[in-house]
Amino acid sequence: MSLTGKKGLVIGIANKDSIAYGCAKAFHAEGAELAVSYLNAKAEPYVRPLAEGLNASIVEPLDVRVPGQLEALFERVRKDWGRLDFLVHAIAFAPMADLHGRVVDSSWDGFAQAMDISCHSFVRMAKLAEPLMDKGGALLTMSYIGAAKAMRDYGMMGAVKSTLESCVRYMALELGEKGIRVNAISPGPIRTRASGGLKNFDASIEDAAAKAPLPLAGIDDVGALAAFLASDGARAITGQTCYVDGGYSIVG
Repeated sequence: MSLTGKKGLVIGIANKDSIAYGCAKAFHAEGAELAVSYLNAKAEPYVRPLAEGLNASIVEPLDVRVPGQLEALFERVRKDWGRLDFLVHAIAFAPMADLHGRVVDSSWDGFAQAMDISCHSFVRMAKLAEPLMDKGGALLTMSYIGAAKAMRDYGMMGAVKSTLESCVRYMALELGEKGIRVNAISPGPIRTRASGGLKNFDASIEDAAAKAPLPLAGIDDVGALAAFLASDGARAITGQTCYVDGGYSIVG
């Protein structure tokens, strides 16, 4: 599972509790060299010290809604490294009114914004990563069981994550001939800044903990799976949604 000599881009770290940070820690522990993004100037003071602790050689801003920022980040990777071995996409967003409301009541603007940031941004990253992965690579994104099953209080994001998982399968099919693997990781409920925006999240995590046959996963458990999927040991795994949730998905 060693990642020594590999170079990876981690997108989605907000603070030390972020799932993306759990992944970055695992990559670093396995010997990878990292590039890390932060959302904006407000987020930078929280992310940059974490990136420095990981000896990240590239630390750049990225708001996928800002034209040109995504391209600039990948150009920096191309200029500094000339290649990319793996990428983690761990960003999602929906306007609060749409996220807390019924799917049938969701606004066009809110749905489109959630789909663009949470799903299509991964597609755009894959397109930019493709020429940097001429010797193969791994693309990873984050999903949730609400993509496969209708979960109360997950609403519109469930539909968005379902589309994300479908994109994973199609991109795996399209990029496989180039040795590029595409997979989704589906953690159980984890307390992060992002999960705090979900309606009745405390009740959801209590329900999951009561039903799961094992303790619920934390960010380090997600990181361990991500490190494996980024490694050569996972060379035959692509197009999958891999659950790391203490078994909640089998009973939830």
